[in-house]
Amino acid sequence: MVSALNLKFRLLFVALLVTLTLLWSNALRAQNATPLPDYVTQQFGQPPAIPKGPLSPEIQAAVETAFIESMTQSTWGDDQDAALDTISKSNDPRIAWIISDLMRFVSSRSLNSTLNDTASKLLGKQLPDLNHWEGLTDHLIAWDIPAPPQYLQAKRAIFTNVVPGWDKIFVEGDIDWRHVSWGGVLIDDRQYDTTDELCNCIPAADNPEVSSAADATWLKDEDIVFGVGVNGEFRAYPRRIMEVREMVNDTLGGRNLGIPYCTLCGAAQAYFTDQMPAGVERPVLRTSGLLIRSNKVMYDVNTFSVFDTFLGSAVTGPLHKKGIKLKQASVVTTDWGTWKKAHPETTVLVESLALGRDFDFRNGRDANGPIFPVGNVDPRLPVHEDIIGVLTASGKPVAFQRSKAFVALKNGGQISYENVRLKLDAGGIKAVDASGGDLGSHQAFWFAWSQFHPETVLWPG
Repeated sequence: MVSALNLKFRLLFVALLVTLTLLWSNALRAQNATPLPDYVTQQFGQPPAIPKGPLSPEIQAAVETAFIESMTQSTWGDDQDAALDTISKSNDPRIAWIISDLMRFVSSRSLNSTLNDTASKLLGKQLPDLNHWEGLTDHLIAWDIPAPPQYLQAKRAIFTNVVPGWDKIFVEGDIDWRHVSWGGVLIDDRQYDTTDELCNCIPAADNPEVSSAADATWLKDEDIVFGVGVNGEFRAYPRRIMEVREMVNDTLGGRNLGIPYCTLCGAAQAYFTDQMPAGVERPVLRTSGLLIRSNKVMYDVNTFSVFDTFLGSAVTGPLHKKGIKLKQASVVTTDWGTWKKAHPETTVLVESLALGRDFDFRNGRDANGPIFPVGNVDPRLPVHEDIIGVLTASGKPVAFQRSKAFVALKNGGQISYENVRLKLDAGGIKAVDASGGDLGSHQAFWFAWSQFHPETVLWPG
């Protein structure tokens, strides 16, 4: 009896010691973690405790069965259910990232619900029953949940089994693979100068045909265009065309340009793709079909190097190893009537490049906020507020609320920050330096600019 009581007390002591150790470990993790902004915890609540170190062999085997074997075998059965049950008991929120990746491609409502329940257990919070993938991913991004060990291996297996063309893209680099998701379209992997070649993708336009302003009778004066000027030569890229193409590889003013347009973040940008270092071929930019926090992921079809679309830096592949960062020319968002009046010599892309489509996403699809997960959004401005963004000479990002800046400039006011000066240009706004030199500014939605430049200064207006 005495020995039995001693054993019982010893077991209770061990259990208490384990509990205290876990509590202390969680407290240390919370103490060492970077505090989340109040607006994040107000919207999403407090994040769960995050374990450190590798996954146990049992959990690693369960991940292999549930997320990798299910993709290679295209089946979900009892083995996967058992593996998911093992994962749900792991108390490791990091694995929820792989659940999110799988959910993006799962069409079965019942399996989505099962995966959502598993993620809810891992996060210690019941996630919404609707929009499972969006709700889960928003929480993971906002809480900045770390990726599990060997995350890219599992993610790559899931994504490349759906679209084999992504096999050269999912590689290590200076990219946060947690935030990469599928945008619902396939990769444009056509070689250069294949504008008219059909593809099951969003087809970039290479060396697009252009016309004079006088011949562009198909454009209405109120139609939105993206205006670019290089070395005294001007060209308009109608939004109607850019919403279909999303990428143009062009030559203007004797310079090569890559011009991505992200419909989701309201940003058209112009990158110089010439004057590369010795031995580096001109990057030919294409749409990958992938997104990072609702911003398109572009890549170079020659080297399969991925570029950060918002920043212009190569983040994977041979061009990343060479440290390639593309410089920008300013893009002025304006209407066609004002642009052609200011630049009567302008050329403009021809109507046939729109492939017979005539739609405008701006006031429809995105009316209720971003349609893909973005996590937390800086609350200083509404998510879809238009800003003019630019980097100062010191490298500091600064955003100007377009509506306020436009009124101030129209009334004769002056707007400046460090070396940046704003000026009206053909009905739009661009940033120049003190001598009038182009600083490579562009317009974008606030949520997009602020998440890729979280340290951005916001002009007070």
